[in-house]
Amino acid sequence: MALVTGAGRGLGRGYARLLAAHGAKVVVNDPGVGLGGEGHDESPARDVVAEIEAAGGIAIANFDTVATEDGARAMVAQALDSFGKIDIVVNNAGNFYTRHSFDQTSPESFAHIWQVHVIGSVNVIRAAWPHMVSQKYGRIINTASHTGYLGSRDNLEYSAAKAAIHGITRTLSLEAGDHGIAINAVAPGGVTRPVKLIPGILDKMPAGAFEPELVAPTVVWLAHEDCKVNGEIFGVMAGTTTRIKVVETPGYCSRNPTPETIRDAFDAVILDQPRFDASGFVVGKEAELRGMELVERFTKA
Repeated sequence: MALVTGAGRGLGRGYARLLAAHGAKVVVNDPGVGLGGEGHDESPARDVVAEIEAAGGIAIANFDTVATEDGARAMVAQALDSFGKIDIVVNNAGNFYTRHSFDQTSPESFAHIWQVHVIGSVNVIRAAWPHMVSQKYGRIINTASHTGYLGSRDNLEYSAAKAAIHGITRTLSLEAGDHGIAINAVAPGGVTRPVKLIPGILDKMPAGAFEPELVAPTVVWLAHEDCKVNGEIFGVMAGTTTRIKVVETPGYCSRNPTPETIRDAFDAVILDQPRFDASGFVVGKEAELRGMELVERFTKA
């Protein structure tokens, strides 16, 4: 049984349809708002439910917002009332604003994006969590973005929110595994409503390369009981699925660093090359464990 947020259009619609095609009963959540969060239209969610049912699947529509705890609890309650359990959560819901430079950002512009992308994801996880813990099973797929790792010009609020999703996914995975829950994230590329508003972007995209149908198979696999990975982030774009990892260069260690020794060793710290041998790089792991490794290195310096 799967709950997919923001499933009335775009990527979420693709996820819901493919999950249903593979036997999942689906709650298609979408309040049907505009890109800025305005309005309310039940037809997107209802239309996807109709498409699923026409193909022989089972689905119901939900119109609550992820932006409030009450909304998240209501959609999970509807899933439980209708299907008796909740196995899968796909946090896909998002909103949008017109790109702008840093001097045009504000606490309000951050809150607008974070309340849906970050707090909304946490709201839904929190609502589903005790039920997954009780049944000792669950699959959670969050939505990250390459912008959270690589940056995106004039897109600060969104990029920061997606970096937060990485931290949420990694941190919760450390606890989730104790309860038979796997939580991962995808950083997808798709021609969605926000993407279509970027000037000239569609002219740069080969036909068919960024359709939701190219992303959905990875999401469905991550939602499967046989998929045991936990705490990972996967790039899914233009038919390519990759594993995104945080790594550190071997760097420079000294018991008595000075600005001058750091300067002289800085090339070894940066290792800034178009292509490099990553065999000596350190793959990111739980923060506390990495800290202990660095302390051990210091004692041997």
